[in-house]
Order: sequence, then C-alpha cells, then structure tokens
Amino acid sequence: MNPILSAARGLKNRLDFAAHPWARSSLRQLTAMQDTHKGERCFIIGNGPSLRDTDLTKLSGEFTFGMNRIYLLFPELGFHTTYFVSVNYLVIRQCAAEIMSLPMPKFIPWSCRRDIGRPSADTIFLDLVGVRDRPGFYADPRQPIWHGATVTYVALQLAYFLGFGQAILIGVDHDFASKGPAGQVVTSQGDDPNHFAANYFGKGFQWQLPDLETSEIAYRFARQAYEKAGRQVLDATVGGKLTIFEKVDYLSLFK
Repeated sequence: MNPILSAARGLKNRLDFAAHPWARSSLRQLTAMQDTHKGERCFIIGNGPSLRDTDLTKLSGEFTFGMNRIYLLFPELGFHTTYFVSVNYLVIRQCAAEIMSLPMPKFIPWSCRRDIGRPSADTIFLDLVGVRDRPGFYADPRQPIWHGATVTYVALQLAYFLGFGQAILIGVDHDFASKGPAGQVVTSQGDDPNHFAANYFGKGFQWQLPDLETSEIAYRFARQAYEKAGRQVLDATVGGKLTIFEKVDYLSLFK
C-alpha cells in the first residue's frame, strides 16, 4: 500500500476511535483495569503444539491470557482463561461468533469492529498501529500500540499495563512447519501442523504465515521494558525455539 494512503487511513482510524462510544467505553474499562494485578504473575498461553506436552490443569486458579483459537481447549480443560486477546483480522473475521461468545474480557483491534458486529459489554477495543509503524513497547494501551507481528506481544503489553510483575510464556514454540514469505495469506489444505489442534487452522481456513524476525524485535522490546521496571518475562514453553527470554522449567513453577 502507498505509505501516504496508509498513513491517511491510520489517521482516520484513530479519529474514528477517539469519537466512537464503543471506543470510549473501552478506554474507561482499561482505566479501571490499570495495575489491578500489581506484583502478581500471569501465564500467557501461546497456541503451539507444545501445549500438548504441557500440563495445563495446573493453570486452574492462575491468571491467564489466552489468544486466538485457544478456546478450542476450554471444554477439555474445564476452565477458561482470565483474558482473551486476538489481533489478526483473518482469525477474527472467520471466528467472530465464537470469540464474541467467550465469557471473559476480550481485547480486539478497533480495525476489526465491523467483523464482530455489536460488541459484548466485555469487549475492549485496542487501537493498533501497523507492523512497520512506530515499533516499540507501549506500556499504556489506551494509546495506539504496536503489535509486533504477534498477538503474544500485545498480551505482554497488556499484562504490563495490568501491573503483573511476572509474565510467563507457554506454548510459544516460535517454530512453524509451514514456510513462506512473512505475512503472506495462505489457505490451509488440511490438518494444521503448527498449533495444538489439527482443526486450529483446519482445511479451508485462511491465515498469515508468521513474521518471526519482527516478533523477535518485539520480544526484545518487551524484555527491556520489563527488566527496566524490575519485572520479569520467563519462557516456560516445553521445547520452544525462542531464545529472547530466560528459560524456566514449567513444572518447577508450581512447587
């Protein structure tokens, strides 16, 4: 897209966000949530195949962020995550009804508001800037924030805003069997080898190939921000390939 046209659309989107009652409601909800978990720990749950090697029952009673199609696991687990985050327009467009039925605060991009219809009372809209625009760690999601090419990075920024002193990643395998240009839209031709369930992005589902390089830039921003504030991001993913954060054994966190 032409950079000037992209900037103009971004400005219009932000002006729409500032004026709309749904957005103003989101800002009020965010203000009420700020630092409500000060000093506590949370688990940010990715959707990699390693979740099948992770005892998720131990997360019952913990504060958790679930992302994208994590809800496919809820019936099996018997509980749902504390918060839900999804920022990819393809996921939201194809799964809007399922996402809107979830019974927890849901963080959704303002740009996807038309995909979900009328939002539920616990839908919180976020104003996201483009992947190439203003990279950085944004500690206050009441302002436009950078998504860093991965929903996990948005969850890390939200966890920081909510006051969590420790954010623990699981299921963030940082390794995809499907290869190709970063961000390219593809249509799944069969079972999904990249996530915890074969039907996660099953046959016919449109999705974007990962941008691991940009996400690593984002994760470094997160590590620096958390460490500067005396907080911590740990990576407890079983067999994960991400090397940005301090590794920790998952089961040791519950002794």
